[in-house]
Amino acid sequence: MKRLLQLACIALICLSAAAPVAAQATTASHDRRIAITFDDLPWASLDPTTPRPAQGTVPPRITAEYARLLQAIEGAGTPAVGFVNSARLLVGGQPQADRTAMLDAWLDAGLELGNHTATHADLHAVGVQAYADDILACDRVLRPLLARRGHEPQWFRHPYLRTGHTLEDKAAMDVFLATHGYRIAPVTVTSSDWIWAAAYARALDSGDAATQAKLRAQYVPYLLRRVNYFEHRSIRLLGYALPQVMLLHANALNADTYPDFVAGLRARGYRFVSLDEALRDPAYRRADEFTGALGTSWIHRWAIAAGRSWKFYSGEPTSPKWVIDLAGVPTDSE
Repeated sequence: MKRLLQLACIALICLSAAAPVAAQATTASHDRRIAITFDDLPWASLDPTTPRPAQGTVPPRITAEYARLLQAIEGAGTPAVGFVNSARLLVGGQPQADRTAMLDAWLDAGLELGNHTATHADLHAVGVQAYADDILACDRVLRPLLARRGHEPQWFRHPYLRTGHTLEDKAAMDVFLATHGYRIAPVTVTSSDWIWAAAYARALDSGDAATQAKLRAQYVPYLLRRVNYFEHRSIRLLGYALPQVMLLHANALNADTYPDFVAGLRARGYRFVSLDEALRDPAYRRADEFTGALGTSWIHRWAIAAGRSWKFYSGEPTSPKWVIDLAGVPTDSE
């Protein structure tokens, strides 16, 4: 009997040791793909209502930060779509050549541009008609810019990821966008990168190099945890690793960390694909019936529609309190 118990224990130990290897092999077999998108082009902090030096000339620091972002994307060799708020090209209602040149540089880098409304309008706040007008205002800027290169705009990203607070509004917007040749660009990997970017901007303004370095060092692992979280949620919901669509913003922090972020994803086996390739996955043909105000992932939207319990959404990585405090945003912003 003692001999049998010893053999049983050995067998259990062997099985336990083999389990992680098997799990790793299964994980490694996933086809990890991700499409990267950037919102609020030409630059998240270029606010047309804020006075700028020299009649609205782009400040040198922003020019340098933007150049670093483009160099980082080009150097990484990753496709990307940038979503434009055309009002950011204006000062006092007048187009600024240097701001438009930033979009030309984006296109020169072989990257795509999409419509993000003129003023970053909130569909839930302004209603369908005003929202549609804001989309067309951006279209009037974006369409000729792309036409000079033989292209037409095809991508639209909802500001705040608010897609309609009623099914009727959502249906009306779907028809409107399709009529004007636009496809909605969903987001599956969300993050609070804007909070980290606000904290980073404060550290840049104060010249606090130590805090800047600390933010960069902790930000990339935070983004990687977000990707990992949504990858595993897609496996739980769909049974496989969905080709993800990630939302970032055009800001200094992403300019200074993008190479490390890309390297981290590649170390996990991710391939970077176009938005069009990612959206060929059949999961993206699922209806988006979410009508809440929360700018949440499409994976969560599909899970809500499927009636998943609250346990499905647990474990989502959050930003540290010190980052939220430094950014100066409400504690419930995360």
